[in-house]
Amino acid sequence: MPQNGPQSKGALLEIEPLTAEAFAPFGDLIEVAGPPTKMINAGMCGRHDDLARLDFDPDQGGRAGISLFDAQARALPYALDLVERHPLGSQAFLPLDGVPFLVCVAEDDGGTPVRFRAFLTAPGQGVNLLRNTWHGVLAPMGAPGRYAVVDRIGGGVNLEEYPLDPPIMISG
Repeated sequence: MPQNGPQSKGALLEIEPLTAEAFAPFGDLIEVAGPPTKMINAGMCGRHDDLARLDFDPDQGGRAGISLFDAQARALPYALDLVERHPLGSQAFLPLDGVPFLVCVAEDDGGTPVRFRAFLTAPGQGVNLLRNTWHGVLAPMGAPGRYAVVDRIGGGVNLEEYPLDPPIMISG
């Protein structure tokens, strides 16, 4: 198994600004930007529609589900030592308490994660990871975090893990 794709041993990865354009190859940036799609509740609530491309393998069954994740705090520098992907469905992370989280992603090269990138969410930002996108584990920065996660619930193998040895170090 190749070590860290093209990253060299003991590689250091800098965090990039999280923008919709920079994150597009891996998924969707979920945030309120611009005016609401429509006003509801007697004009007291702005609705922002269709912010993520949820995608579940139609041949494998299953359904969309909402789960709550409680994640322990992490700090920089951060050692990225494991990435995973979900071949049967996308996975969206929505922070419930405003704690920013580190989003590490990689491209795929024949089943091997390569060309790693790291992003840090801002308050109010969530992400939707496309199906089969290599990504790091949930890593809230500086404080524990609670997240609503929208992903596939159902049978079949929907988790593939890839350990990174040595880890890739993420710096701010």
